[in-house]
Amino acid sequence: MRRLAGVAFLLVMAAFVVLTVQVYEKRFERSVTVTLRADHAGNQLHRNSEVKARGVPVGTVRDIRSTGDGAEIVLALDPERVQRLPADVSALLVPKTLFGERYVQLSIPGRTTAAPLADGDVITQDRSANAIELERVFDDLLPTLRAVQPHKLATTLTAIATALQGRGEQLGDTITTAADYLESFNPNLPRLDEDIRDLAEVTRLYGDIAPDLLDALTDSTVTLDTVAEQRAELGTLYRQVTSSSQDITVFLRNNSANLIRLSAAGRAPLEVAARYSPSFPCTLRAMADLVPAMDRALGAGTDEPGLHLEVSVVASRGPYLPGVDGPVYDAGGGPRCYPSGVAPTVGVAPSALASASASASLAALGVDDLGLPNSPQERELIATLVAPALGVAPGQVPGWSSVLVGPLYRGTEVTLR
Repeated sequence: MRRLAGVAFLLVMAAFVVLTVQVYEKRFERSVTVTLRADHAGNQLHRNSEVKARGVPVGTVRDIRSTGDGAEIVLALDPERVQRLPADVSALLVPKTLFGERYVQLSIPGRTTAAPLADGDVITQDRSANAIELERVFDDLLPTLRAVQPHKLATTLTAIATALQGRGEQLGDTITTAADYLESFNPNLPRLDEDIRDLAEVTRLYGDIAPDLLDALTDSTVTLDTVAEQRAELGTLYRQVTSSSQDITVFLRNNSANLIRLSAAGRAPLEVAARYSPSFPCTLRAMADLVPAMDRALGAGTDEPGLHLEVSVVASRGPYLPGVDGPVYDAGGGPRCYPSGVAPTVGVAPSALASASASASLAALGVDDLGLPNSPQERELIATLVAPALGVAPGQVPGWSSVLVGPLYRGTEVTLR
C-alpha cells in the first residue's frame, strides 16, 4: 500500500512538472501560428522571446529551426491582436538593448489591403535598406561589445555620469554656445567650399610645377656655391659700401643746410624750366638744323677756314644810357619755338595766306586752342585750313606756314616785309 502511494506521489509530481512546463510554454493557450523565414536567427533570439508590432507585444517565439541556408522561426500570435496584422507584414530581428536579447519586430506597411494573418501563413524578413543597415550595425557591434567587456564599459559610463553630475547647466551653456557658433559659421560654408576648391586647384598647380621648382632649386645651388666661393670679395664690397655710406652720412650732415638752401633757390629756375620745357625739343632741333649754316660760316670743309661775316655799317644810335638801354626781362608769351631758316620765298604768296586766314576762324571751326605755337598740332590744323586756298593737298603745305598764319588765327597781327 505504501509502495502504491509512493508511486502515485511520484506520478503526481511528474505530472505537475510536465503541466508546469506546458503552462510555461503556453501549450494550453489558443494562438495563431505563423512561420518567419530569415537568413539567420542570431545567438540572442531564444524561445519565448517577444513578438512586437509597433512596440506592442502580439505574441512569442515558439520554436527556432535551422534550414541550412537560413532559419525558420515559429511565431505564436495572440488571436485577438492578429486581426490587426495584415498578411504582408515583414519581420525584423532587433535587440532590446545593446546587451539584451533579441525580439521579433513586425513591420506593418502604411497602406495595405491584405487580409489578416491566418494560422500557417509564412512571413519574410524585412530586407529594406534601413533594416539591412540596422541589422548590420548590430552584427558588427557584437564583436566590439565582446572586446570592450560590458562590465568595464559600464564602469566607464558610470565614471562619465559621475563627472557630468551637477554640471548640467554648464554643459547646456556649452552646447548653446556651440550651437550659436555653428549658426554663425553656417553662412560661411559656401565660401569655405570655394576656398577648399581653390586650394585643390592651387595644390594641383603646385604639383604640376613641382619638377620645375626642383630644377630651379637645383640651379640655385650653383649661385649659392658661387656666393660661398666669393665670400671674401663680398665681405670687401660690404666694407666698402659701409665706408661709403658713412662718408655720405658725414657729407649730408655737414651740408644739409646748404642742400636745403640750394633746393629752395633752385625751385624758381626749375619752375621756369618746367614751364618752357615743351619748347626744348623744338629748340634743340633748331640748333641741330643750324649746324650746317654755322659750318658754312666757319668755312668747315673748305680751304678757307675761319669766320665768314657780312658786316654792314649803320648810323650811330647814340651812347649807352644806364637805366634806359638796360635789358628788360618781361617776356610773358609762354613757351614757343620757330624753326630755323624760315623764309616766305618757297612759292607761296602772302596774299594767298592772308585770304586763307580770312576765310576761316577758330570760332567758326569750333577750335578753342591751337596748342603750343608752331607745334605739330598747330601745323596740321593750319595746313588743313590753308590747303584749299593754295589748291594743294594738306601734306604739301610748307611747315613754316604755321609761323605766318598761326598768329592770324590766334588774333595776332602779322606784318610781312
